Amino acid sequence: MDKKTEELMKKCESGGTDVMESCKVLLEMMDKKDLKLDPNENYLSMAENIKRKDIPKVLEMALKIRESGDIKDTELKNAASVLIRAIEMS
Repeated sequence: MDKKTEELMKKCESGGTDVMESCKVLLEMMDKKDLKLDPNENYLSMAENIKRKDIPKVLEMALKIRESGDIKDTELKNAASVLIRAIEMS
């Protein structure tokens, strides 16, 4: 894990309502677009029941989405970037 990612993970602990909302949007969009980074996850259920302890996991997914060359969906990549920026600003 690089230094920037480590800093983001630390900021997850203090994420406010903007961060939680951005997490929900990303998870709902992942469900809608049927993206499965982890086939064992139900992203809609995660969005509906998200807790502060889930933020690091969602951030990890957002980083994978944003950096993935396989994912071409611009809307999804933008949602991932919004979440990352929300955490950076918190």
